[in-house]
Amino acid sequence: MIYYYLLLLKLTLAPILLWQGKRTRAQTLRLPEAAGERRGVVGEQFKLTPFRLLVIGDSSAAGVGAATQTDALAHQTAAALALRLQRPVAWQLIAKSGVNTAQALALFAQSSAQPADAVLFALGVNDATSQTTAKQFIAHTQQLWTAVQAETGAAMAVFSGLPPVGGFPALPQPLRFYLGICAKNLDKALQAWTMPQGHVFCPIKDTLGNASVADMAGDGYHPGSRIYAAWAQQAALLIAKAGEKP
Repeated sequence: MIYYYLLLLKLTLAPILLWQGKRTRAQTLRLPEAAGERRGVVGEQFKLTPFRLLVIGDSSAAGVGAATQTDALAHQTAAALALRLQRPVAWQLIAKSGVNTAQALALFAQSSAQPADAVLFALGVNDATSQTTAKQFIAHTQQLWTAVQAETGAAMAVFSGLPPVGGFPALPQPLRFYLGICAKNLDKALQAWTMPQGHVFCPIKDTLGNASVADMAGDGYHPGSRIYAAWAQQAALLIAKAGEKP
């Protein structure tokens, strides 16, 4: 039902959506990915064998909106996880601005991934903007996880849900409304897929806490450091809890 509703919206609003999309891409402030190393170890004071964390994703995983990787998702998740586990965490980041899930698979294939115990995925917004259907999105997600698990040996997958694109101030109406519905559709499909697979779903709406538009990056599209911190805390909590299960 939602597929036909989105198709009707797209056909009805096509001229203005296309115009607004081109205009937004041309005018939106382009922020760089967070500077700094994309791998490291935190919590070395615990003197134990490190827990190995791999983060894969798009611009949000790459830390766009944060000045350095220290303030971005991967490092903050590793630091929060080290405190929860009382154990060192060796982390690695494989991410690139603009990639959708299918492109993330190609990016991963070109990267040198280290062995991992858990993988945190942060993808989906570019699938929504590139008009990937929910069926395609889940198929690409499954393909990506299969490849990552085979390469890294990871036993745990944590999939971040999509953010509330319908609230992004950088997007004009009705483009914001339309992409917001697309993102919600993909988010719902991802959540429905993860649980039967035995994966962990990290809902972005639960990570935002009391965050507001003011906590977003200057482009009105990406997270700011406060949102990254809340997201990292939620991801670390879910990874730690999943690790406690027999």
